[in-house]
Parts: sequence; structure tokens; C-alpha cells
Amino acid sequence: MKFIINLLFFLIFAVNIWAQSPEKISYQAIIRGQDNSLIVNSKISLSIIIHQNSSKGTTVFQETHTVYTNNNGLISVEIGTGNNISGSFANIPWERGPFFIETQVDASGGTNYNLIGVTQLLSVPYALHAKTAERLISTDNINPYKAKIVIFNSSRNVADSDINNTIECTSSATLTLTNGFENMLNGDTINLEAHNGAVLTIQASPGVQINYNENGKAVFSSSTGNVRFGFLRKTDSNSYIISGQ
Repeated sequence: MKFIINLLFFLIFAVNIWAQSPEKISYQAIIRGQDNSLIVNSKISLSIIIHQNSSKGTTVFQETHTVYTNNNGLISVEIGTGNNISGSFANIPWERGPFFIETQVDASGGTNYNLIGVTQLLSVPYALHAKTAERLISTDNINPYKAKIVIFNSSRNVADSDINNTIECTSSATLTLTNGFENMLNGDTINLEAHNGAVLTIQASPGVQINYNENGKAVFSSSTGNVRFGFLRKTDSNSYIISGQ
């Protein structure tokens, strides 16, 4: 049996942007059958899928809920609090939309879902966007809106603390891009600097691409008294673009 949504809206919690924003979006919908009759006082299964860029774009998050319709066929859930299927609601890059919410229903309460609608999230949840922005700035209390400088003088793997900051290589060393480094999202960047004769090497692990070359590398060789600049950007899972070498 097919179902339709005849009412769909989102309620974003009002919060102070400096406070901890809730990891959820309130969602309500009225469920009707194909004959336009209300599906009332029924246990249903709901699947929520969030796509990035288009209605059939990359799935960045998916969860399921088991809920009951009321006397008016209304359901209410909080997206972000259901049974997680894939992705992390907390890590959705709200600043890199658009995003679309796909809704599927099984009126029997099982997992035989039918698509009932895909709706674009026209306005990014403000509090969630503000929370995402926290990743993009330093936690430096003196000047929190500038990227941090990460001193780099011995070889190691890429780390969470490198994301959207500046690697300052003052002694020749290698930064290894490890396979499966998913804390760095597509579009995140790292500034690269080799100082005063130091050589900064960016090495890809097996299965990782640099400039479309698997297991490739980029080398920034500075001269005495000078600085060599570069720029690393993640373009896909295990894939990076590096310029300036």
C-alpha cells in the first residue's frame, strides 16, 4: 500500500548560538493512504535519509524510527535520535548544501519501506550550522577566528588537529595521509608550509590518492631564508588535491 505526505514541516529548536546546540531536528508529517484517507492510531516504521547536493545525491545520514500516528494521522519524530543506519548526524557538513530529506514509510511497522516524499531543506538549521562552524575556527582564546599553527618537525600520520589549520614544517619530515581518515570531510583543507631549508613531504598510504595518483606524494622543498607554501584539500574518500608543490 502506498502512502503520501500531505503536510511536511520542520521545527528548528531556538538556541543561543554560543550554547550547545541540540543534535536533532523536529519533524512532523500527516500520513494518508493512496485513497487520501488518514492513517490513524497506527504503528508505522519511518526511514529518514538525508542526501547532499540533490534529491538523489550522496547519502550523508540515514536512520529509522518506529512511531504511532495520532487521531489525525500525525507523526512526530526528532531527526538525529533514531536508530542509526549510516552516517553521523553530528558530522553533516551543513555549510556545504543543499540537502534533501527523503522519507519512507512501512505502515505495518516492518522494514518494507515505500517512498513517500523527498523535500529540500531550504534553510540550513542555524544552530546546527553554527555548530559546524566550530570545526572551521581555532580554539585559541586570544584570536579564535584564525586557523591554528601546527608545529611540524617530526614525521607522523595526519591528525584531527591538522584539519583546517596550518602545518608549519620547520625540520624535514613526512606527513602521511592514512587510508580511511574520515574525520576530514570532503572540502576540508590543510595549509602547508616548509620553512628555512626544511623539506615537507606529503605521502599517501596504499589506497589513498594524491592528485589522482594512488600512493602518490607531494614534496615542498624550501630554501634557507624562505618559505614554500602549499594547499591540501580533500575531494573524496581517500582522495586529495595538493597544489603549490
